[in-house]
Amino acid sequence: MNKKHVVVSKAISYFLLIFLALVMLYPLLWMAGGALKSNNEIFGSINLLPKNPVFSAFQEGWGGSGQVSFGRFLANTFALVIPTVLFTVVSSVLVGYGFARFDFPFKRMIFTIMLSTMMLPATVVIIPRYIFFSRLGWLDTYLPFIVPAALGCYPFFTYLMVQFFRGLPMELDESAKMDGCNSAVILVRILLPLCKSAIFSVIIFQFVWTWNDFFNVLIYISSVIKYPVALGLRLSIDIVSSNVHWNSLLALSLVSIIPPVVLFFSAQKYFIEGIATTGMKN
Repeated sequence: MNKKHVVVSKAISYFLLIFLALVMLYPLLWMAGGALKSNNEIFGSINLLPKNPVFSAFQEGWGGSGQVSFGRFLANTFALVIPTVLFTVVSSVLVGYGFARFDFPFKRMIFTIMLSTMMLPATVVIIPRYIFFSRLGWLDTYLPFIVPAALGCYPFFTYLMVQFFRGLPMELDESAKMDGCNSAVILVRILLPLCKSAIFSVIIFQFVWTWNDFFNVLIYISSVIKYPVALGLRLSIDIVSSNVHWNSLLALSLVSIIPPVVLFFSAQKYFIEGIATTGMKN
């Protein structure tokens, strides 16, 4: 293939990539433009950029429901998401380390049962889980999300860490044991620095999934003052259903996606590395 063909091939590839990127970004761009439009312009024009920008939508929307501000919804979301993510990382690392590095009775059977729970739709177990949490008195709190995360009840992340630990040479553990290190020291000082990419993958996945969760928080949280962002945005529609201020709703939606986007791009390098190397063996 001559140089001319290479240039043409690259030009076509870049054109297709840019076109696909614009297609995927169009909803986000439309939302950003809609936040600066009036209601009439949102439904009366297909232009992305507003003709007469309106910046009051952010201020009006921040007031929330009148009794609870959007800032409170945002704070509630962080209060729910951050402990859930932290406990998920700790539990998945510990459980994954145990499955990958230790032999114990019924190990394969327990691991198989854990993996089988990944195949159950969440709607199948929502009723028994609701009854269980209700008897514990955990309804209308964030405990139904935080406690299962601390107890390793997210098999996807445990499986991810198991596969990553299995990809690390056993010689590392053996050398450390010869130097007098116990299992805890081996995990903290030797294996964890090598698992940085997998841990960031767990953080990003769990953060985004919990941040965007609507169904589960709708089931377990009943007090408006404890609503996270997902329910707070829906509440904005319910309260003024006869006259929805769509520009305020789009403005708040734009604000609500900033934390996950910032987290993803901040940890993008480690996230991509973790997805590419998880399950690979040396």
